[in-house]
Amino acid sequence: MTALGRVLIIAGSDSGGGAGVQADIKTVTALGGYAATAITAVTVQNTLGVTGVHTIPRNVIAAQAHAVLSDIGADAIKTGMLGDVATVELVAEILDETVAPAVIDPVMVAKGGASLLAEAAVAAVRDRLVRRAALLTPNAPEAEALTGLSVATSDDLRRAGEALLTAGAKAVLMKGGHVPGDRVVDILMTPDGETVFEGERIDSRHTHGTGCTLASACAVGLAQGLPLTAAVARAWDYVHEAMLRAPGFGAGHGPLDHGWPLRGRT
Repeated sequence: MTALGRVLIIAGSDSGGGAGVQADIKTVTALGGYAATAITAVTVQNTLGVTGVHTIPRNVIAAQAHAVLSDIGADAIKTGMLGDVATVELVAEILDETVAPAVIDPVMVAKGGASLLAEAAVAAVRDRLVRRAALLTPNAPEAEALTGLSVATSDDLRRAGEALLTAGAKAVLMKGGHVPGDRVVDILMTPDGETVFEGERIDSRHTHGTGCTLASACAVGLAQGLPLTAAVARAWDYVHEAMLRAPGFGAGHGPLDHGWPLRGRT
């Protein structure tokens, strides 16, 4: 039997429920884990976009994380929207206080195009968080920002992934959703080699929160004691099915069906 797996999620809230902490909690729960949170920001958003961001004070973020870690504990930590340099630096300090593996999702831009990470904070993520990542999960634009390399092909993903491993990440899941083509290719890279996850591109506007969901699914797998490749494989399958089952909510970038495992495959 798979262990419950405690995941501390340090990320922003999405009022529309498709991404951010809401997607993270649904994902961890659907995959049999236990989710706790330290919320970094409250966003005002729906499927049409982000119309407001309220940043949580740094001391309150820290207090949330310490309250969880000092009592409930965590078997893995997942980070999402961090917003600014001060929060990135705080998260680096929190990660140093625990031996739990960290899944770092370097969230920079919302699906609708709104910036979720200050430009100055990109360097802080690169300098402070990459080397603390048991798994880093950048998409192509995020990989470009973190490495300074152009990422337009799967080979470019590999080059950027090698640069991030050299920068200290223990493993990187290079996401190819932004790379043109009929098939989506994600590449899990470690110093020991790579594993490719490939599938037909799903033609859908209901893809809000896919990055948050994938990273949280990886985190709960690690929290439950799964080997890295197995955790990523299960996460990839979970997200793929959640996209296929998207409920069609909203007039813009709609959410996935996070709860599909509760109903089983059809």
